Formats: sequence, C-alpha cells, structure tokens
Amino acid sequence: MAVCTEKTLWSFMFLLTGAVGQTVVYPFTSTCAVRGSTATLPCTFTPRKSFSDGQREVPLKIIRVRWCKNHPVCQGSTPSVYDSNPANIDPRYQYLGDKKTNCTLQIRDVQQRDNASFRFRMEADHPEGHFTNKTGVNVTVVDGSKMRIISSSDDKKLSRGENVTLLCASDCTFHQLEVTWFKDGHALSDTGSSLELDNVTAEDSGNYTCALKSIMETLSEPYSLQVEAEERQPVDGNLPLIVGVVSGVLLAVIAFILFIFIIRRKLAAAEHQRADGGETEPKHPHDIYSSIQEESHRQETSRAVEDVSYASVQFRHSHERSRHVEEVDNAVVYSSLASRG
Repeated sequence: MAVCTEKTLWSFMFLLTGAVGQTVVYPFTSTCAVRGSTATLPCTFTPRKSFSDGQREVPLKIIRVRWCKNHPVCQGSTPSVYDSNPANIDPRYQYLGDKKTNCTLQIRDVQQRDNASFRFRMEADHPEGHFTNKTGVNVTVVDGSKMRIISSSDDKKLSRGENVTLLCASDCTFHQLEVTWFKDGHALSDTGSSLELDNVTAEDSGNYTCALKSIMETLSEPYSLQVEAEERQPVDGNLPLIVGVVSGVLLAVIAFILFIFIIRRKLAAAEHQRADGGETEPKHPHDIYSSIQEESHRQETSRAVEDVSYASVQFRHSHERSRHVEEVDNAVVYSSLASRG
C-alpha cells in the first residue's frame, strides 16, 4: 500500500512538473503593422518533457509546430499560415523558430487580411504533449501613416557631452521595427526603432527623420536637434583682455629700453668727439645731434680743401717741370748755335 501510494505521488509530481513547464510566451499580445511592411511576432515555448502512463514516465518529443489565425486552439483541420509538416501555403509567412524553444513568426509584405489574431501550437509524438496558448497576438494592419520622433530630452538644445535617445514611433504600437534613420537627408547605419546619441558634439546638430524600412510614405517630420557650444568659464572670457594688456606692457618696456639705448649711444659719441676736438659737452640731445652735423660738415669741408690744395700742388709741380725742361732745351739750342758760329 505504501509502495503504491509512493508511486502515485511520484507520478503526480511528474505530471505537475510537465504541466507547469509547458508554456508558450508572447512578449506582446498586440502590435501594429504597416501594409507592405514586414512584421515579426516574437515567441518562445517550453515543451512538456514527459508524462506518466501509470506505469512509467514516458518522454515526449515535439514533432510539429503550427501558426494559425482567428482560431482559439489552432488544431485539426484549421487552416495554418505556417505548418512544419506540409509545405508553406503562403510564402509570406516565414517561421524563424525551431522545435525546441523558439517559435517566432515573420510576416512579409503585410496585407489587410493579416489584420487578425495569430496563435502558436506545438504538437508532440503523444497527445499529452500538445499545447496552444489561446492568448495569441492581435495584429492591426494600418496604411502608411507617418512616423514621428520622440526625444528623451524635452529641450531640443543640448549642451556638449549630454546623451539623448530619439524614438521613431507612431499612433499605433509597433514592435521590433526595421527603421531607416536620416540626418539632414542622409541615411544612417542605425536600423532600430531608437537612435542613441551619446556625448553629443556640434557635429550631432541637424535635422533627423525616420521611416519604416523601404516605406518612404511613413517618413516622419524633421526633428531639429541643436548642440550648444561648450560654456566657457569667466577666466576664459577675460583671457583676450589679459593677453592684450600684457602685450601692451611688454611693447612699452621694449620701446623704453630702445630709447635709453639710443640716448646712451648718442651721449657716448658726443663724449668721444669732445675728447678729440676739445668741445664743450652739449647739454641737450638736440645739441648733440647739431654738433655731430657741424663736425661732419667741417670734416667734409676739410677734405674738400685738402683735395684742392693737393690738386694745386700737383699743378704747380707739373708747371715747374715744364718750365725747367723748356729752359734746358733753350740752353741746348743756344749752345749749338754758338758752336757753329
């Protein structure tokens, strides 16, 4: 009796474990899809591992997975949008999952007839392993309504170094969107529904737009983002004034030093001239300059007189030689005449 009771308890435990572990999870139960776009319905499942036949624990294996629409349990002869047993009826429905844990369905080129409730069903090699989640996913098909951009910051003017996230959204709730982002009309590499801008700089300023991939009819209105220049500290604002004052002082000092140097040179030159010529010391720089000019004039006059004197001496010397030669010649002629006579 005790053995039978223990076996019954273990069988109940296995059955409870299998029932609790058998699930189908939809991350969201409703979504929007734009006509002509691609919609993805994420899904995960946990199959039942085994069941008890009263004698032993019988393992279970999933042999068939199905997606159907507008049916509560998706079984029997219910038309399926996807069935792993026969070939796909409509190639627009692509199964991205497997027979273990992933049951994601993708709907390409969404049509108005896809406005329905979709449910997933797993089937095992024994009816004890069959299961359908009746909740399903409700898909609402809309026309190409324009998207809009929502910012994580209320202020469109950001300071340098801030972070901001731009969300591409619509009046309808979309999930796992494939979005094309544009900045000033140029496409960006980001394809998610959100665009994250970290440590913004002036280069991030511009007009941002977004649209569902390959559906330009949904292009949003431009969102203008401006990144302000980095605020300067008060010291930085006074820096040009400080530099100007320092430069002016330095120039004044240099000019003063040059002035003193010139005066000292003039005084030294005057001292030297006074020592050579015996002149009295001028009492003013202007007198020094006049003295220097007068001395220069005297020197030039002296040189001119010397040149004239030298020329006169040269001329006299040349004239006397001519007369001497002439006298010698006359003597020679007179002597010759006397001899002949």
